[in-house]
Amino acid sequence: MSAAAVTGWVPALRKPSALPGFGITLGFALTYLSLIVLIPLAVLVARAGELGLEGVWQVATQPRVLAALKVSFLTAAAASVINALFGAVVAWVLVRYEFPGRRLLDAAVDLPFALPTAVAGIALAALYATNGWIGAPFAPWGIKIAFTPLGILIALIFVGLPFVVRTVQPVLQDFDREVEEASATLGATRLQTVLRVVLPGLTPAILTGVALAFARAVGEYGSVIFIAGNIPFESEIAPLLIVTRLEEFDYAGAAALAAVMLAISFLTLLAINALQAFSRRRFGDA
Repeated sequence: MSAAAVTGWVPALRKPSALPGFGITLGFALTYLSLIVLIPLAVLVARAGELGLEGVWQVATQPRVLAALKVSFLTAAAASVINALFGAVVAWVLVRYEFPGRRLLDAAVDLPFALPTAVAGIALAALYATNGWIGAPFAPWGIKIAFTPLGILIALIFVGLPFVVRTVQPVLQDFDREVEEASATLGATRLQTVLRVVLPGLTPAILTGVALAFARAVGEYGSVIFIAGNIPFESEIAPLLIVTRLEEFDYAGAAALAAVMLAISFLTLLAINALQAFSRRRFGDA
């Protein structure tokens, strides 16, 4: 008599899966990830390693490089924070209200995804130049938008907004409105309901959108290059320096600068992901 018959234990039947199995799917995932992401990044780091740690440090600490890195990362961070606010508002309007042209507005959110970046850069530069439709009214006040860091910020907001909207929108659609109504019946004001009921549930999605928008903004080139002005120590972005090094056939220097940007971006995204995980635990328990 078997042990199962003696103890009365019946082994659970394994549920059939649509995929062929853990081993095969894991192998395919690792192979695909290696070919598309890991191997190219490893080659980049190896090419930068030709200069050695001292050479990479010299490239990264050049005054012009430091200024370009500052412009790229600070404007990307500022654009991500701005998109966190206005992207959540846009998602709220699209989900909670019915109005003529809502579907058209919803489709327009994805235009930065489909629009060629060079076309977007030219359009933004034409709009925000001193003789443009939007830039001209500010010119008499001495405010210059295009060809300054402010123009870079606007371009990065443009390309990053869809990431926040599309990550917050599904969460809002699944959000239980009865919770908001319960909050109102308990005497909470609208601001209290937003800050204590709605915002905690949206925070993980907002942080995801911020991370995606930041990652896109740091490496953005096409839509920024036409509106940046490319003035060293003022409005020059780090990706432009990489392209310049490549045009000078300084492949090791370009790889070193790219590796520095990769390291900074990775640490920043790691911090955002840690904050996102903390917010999920914090607000999930609440």
